[in-house]
Amino acid sequence: MRLRTRLTLWYGGAFFAAGAVLITVVYLIVRDRVAANLPAPDDSIEYLVQARAQLGMTEEQLLSLIDTVVQRQQDANDATLRAVLFGSVVALAVVGLLAVVFGSLIAGRVLRPIDDITATARRVADRSLHERINLDGPNDELKRLADTFDGMLARLDRAFEGQRRFVANASHELKTPLAINRTLIEVAAAEPDADHRVRGLAANLLAVNERHERLIDGLLTLAESDRAPADPVPVDLADIAAHVAAQFAAEAAEAEVAVTITAAEAVVSGDAALLERLVTNLIANGIRHNHPGGTLAVGTATIDGRARLTVANTGPAVAAYEIDALFQPFRRGEGRDRIESVRGVGLGLSIVESVARVHDATVEAVPNQGGGLWMTVTFP
Repeated sequence: MRLRTRLTLWYGGAFFAAGAVLITVVYLIVRDRVAANLPAPDDSIEYLVQARAQLGMTEEQLLSLIDTVVQRQQDANDATLRAVLFGSVVALAVVGLLAVVFGSLIAGRVLRPIDDITATARRVADRSLHERINLDGPNDELKRLADTFDGMLARLDRAFEGQRRFVANASHELKTPLAINRTLIEVAAAEPDADHRVRGLAANLLAVNERHERLIDGLLTLAESDRAPADPVPVDLADIAAHVAAQFAAEAAEAEVAVTITAAEAVVSGDAALLERLVTNLIANGIRHNHPGGTLAVGTATIDGRARLTVANTGPAVAAYEIDALFQPFRRGEGRDRIESVRGVGLGLSIVESVARVHDATVEAVPNQGGGLWMTVTFP
């Protein structure tokens, strides 16, 4: 039961209880006043006894008349009390219903700031920390609650923004020395007097340098993908999937992985660059974590009004309990955890999850029976 309904029932119940007490008190007062204002039966009886001789009544007629007078007085008293009680109950019912209606309106008015706080908290949890409640009104309990929540959001926003800036700045700072290292290694390997050992060492150093560059690019993307798109635009996942698959055609052929594309229209609203990175990471993982002669199936569709991307690949078997760990940074599966890997730096699925989260999408990964994973990204 909603809080507004409970408050309305409490208001209505309290009003009816107070009304019942009031009716009881009024009934008792009216009963006493009516009894006090009616002629006393003894006075009527004394008058009839004195008038007996003049009226020519027998004793039996006198007693019957006295009973009639007493009964009529009692009936009049009871009728008056019943009228008062009936009118009070009807008035209580009518005013009580009005009180319930007004109680519901008042409860809604009082709880409206709480709804605003809840809506803001939900938007902040799903998107960004930049929004504030900014509740107007007197400095009451709700205003202080909203201001406290705004202060907490401000501190969290500064903390996360500082973290993102640190990652971005550190990544940019590291790009320059890596570019210099790559240039020096290439120049050294191109020297005429460089023997095969120097060229072999240069090739290994270039591979390590390239991996570090991929790591920095991944960290930059991960830092930038945690923000909701500032200007979302309609993007067709079918076009992105076809474009990315064409880019990886040579790598797939070298890895002997057969790639199939089923690209039906699947339009989503979001950031095109981030969505392309999401598709790129899924397809790259599907090729690199595969085996010669394996397959990779990429599909886009719109089901029940929701765009859906599926990427299914063959490859090594993955246990169901290991899937959640694959979405953590620097986790690669297949027993490789934070170690050197020529296939990637362990940020691919972390970036996929981050991009999906800021687009209000859900990512589901299940193991294939023959090995590999079946990845499904469903957009709102």
